[in-house]
Amino acid sequence: MSAESMVGRAQVGHPAGAPARGWTLGVVCVTTFMLLLDVTVVNVGLPNIRESLDASFAEQQWVIAAYTLTMAAFLLTSGSLADQLGRKRIFTNGLVLFTLSSLVAGLAVNPLMLELARGAQGFGAAMLFAVGLALIAQEYHGARDRGMAFGIWGSVGGLAFAFGPLVGGFLTNSLSWRWIFLVNVPIGAVVLIAALARLRESRDPRVRSIDWAGMSLFGVALALLLFAFMAGNSMDWDCPPVLFAFGFGGAALAAFVAVQHAKGDAAMLDLSLFKNRSFNGVAWGTLLCNAASLATIFLLISYMQNVLGYSAWDTGLRFMPLTLTLFVVAVLTGRLGSRFPPGMLLGIAISLIAVGLGLVTLVSTDSEWTALLPALIVTGAGMGMFNPPRAAVTIGVVGPARAGMASGMGQTFQQVGVALGVSAFGALFERCVVLDFTQSAVGKQLGDQADSVGHAFASGDDLPGGISPALLDSVTAAGNAAFVRSLTEVVMFCALLAAVGAVLVFSLIRNRDLHESALGAGVPRSTDAGLAAGPHAAHVHPQAHVHSPAHVQPQPQAHVHPQAHVHPQAPTQPQSQPQAHAQPQAEAADHRHTERAGPPTR
Repeated sequence: MSAESMVGRAQVGHPAGAPARGWTLGVVCVTTFMLLLDVTVVNVGLPNIRESLDASFAEQQWVIAAYTLTMAAFLLTSGSLADQLGRKRIFTNGLVLFTLSSLVAGLAVNPLMLELARGAQGFGAAMLFAVGLALIAQEYHGARDRGMAFGIWGSVGGLAFAFGPLVGGFLTNSLSWRWIFLVNVPIGAVVLIAALARLRESRDPRVRSIDWAGMSLFGVALALLLFAFMAGNSMDWDCPPVLFAFGFGGAALAAFVAVQHAKGDAAMLDLSLFKNRSFNGVAWGTLLCNAASLATIFLLISYMQNVLGYSAWDTGLRFMPLTLTLFVVAVLTGRLGSRFPPGMLLGIAISLIAVGLGLVTLVSTDSEWTALLPALIVTGAGMGMFNPPRAAVTIGVVGPARAGMASGMGQTFQQVGVALGVSAFGALFERCVVLDFTQSAVGKQLGDQADSVGHAFASGDDLPGGISPALLDSVTAAGNAAFVRSLTEVVMFCALLAAVGAVLVFSLIRNRDLHESALGAGVPRSTDAGLAAGPHAAHVHPQAHVHSPAHVQPQPQAHVHPQAHVHPQAPTQPQSQPQAHAQPQAEAADHRHTERAGPPTR
């Protein structure tokens, strides 16, 4: 197949000079804001949802879990499909699904309808999350440009997460909990129009069959395992459904690995990624960091609302120090981060998060919310610095042709970390609160009722009836004290976990594992996502303004030396597109990561 035909497969709909960069970044940032807002905003509306739909505590949990579980389970599948079928195509379909399911969620008449709509939302969110970074990487090349783009994307994502309680409180108090979901409908419609009109299509130009077996096995495995972890706390870890989910989820995951080994280059997941030190560093560092930091944020929100008694709106306002710090640091990291190795920035970011989480221990039973200011500011700085280098390394370990797969895998580690952290540390926190309260003097007075009272303090539910009015003040004081002591103990574990993630990042990530499109400053911007080679790509002569002989799009802005000629081994090019002379001593691209349309250039 000729290079021209392969480029035709990889590029659809727009010429190379189309002004897509700003539109792409804007569309991805707005959708990211919506997706991350839905992670936190729903927590604020749960009390109103419980009253409106008569939802039980378990049904309220699944309103959140249905979204998280389906999103995490289908991230890698969505990224791999995008590489094959087209990233714009998957992104716009995901946006349609997310918008329509938001409409259904806002119109739900019972908890089951809401949970099913949230599951569909999660599937659409997976398609958007997995492809968003790949779309940005398609338009922005080089450490400076990508750093700026990922810095903006990271700051928008951080703002969405931090503003979730504030926005949720405003919508719930001013309108209705239904507008938590309905607000996505007009925004999604406008963004869809912009995406269809302005985004450029790209895909892996290599013709490969879709790995349906791998996609099915991975989705089932991750869904079952996440269900087991999330349901174990409420259903007991040794109950049959949880044991079944652990057993069959583990078996499905083992079968997935076997299928990927058997399929080789046709597999949905390039298992050689896990031989890459830098990918392992960013993947496992991300998982540990998100497990620790997001679990802590949820616990702090609960502390402000259930112990300090603030409303959702007031809680959001008191998170502003974290929000503003996060935004400023993310922008600065995007602008200045290209001057430093991304692994170093990522390690510093996770270290700051670990320190910030450790500062939560300054809180005592009689503290005001201001005792959290040091923790909020330092954690916000770490979270702001975290996303730009994380995105750069996640996308940078592969060539642009496999960006969807790498983005989907990286986002999978991120969302699995959130799901496992919130469920595991939430379960640990609840057990600590119950144990602390039952061992208190007033807990011993309550006898058998102490256990249920402890659970009520841990979850923020109303106290069970039957408590003597004379004991009510003592019960409240003991419950709040148990909450605060358990908070500081559990968050200290979170800080230690984040510190382990920082050690992994510092020790594993290295620049030489990154693809040239993540490091080079002069790589031309191309709509063909499949023409860059893998981590061992051939070096191009410094005077060459054309990245690869396979780039056949016109580049009127590139200056070509009059003496330049096509290397004899390069594919034949059209006469209207002269090519720059390639470096004679360049290395050949590694076959496993080669994503060029033509043969490797020497």
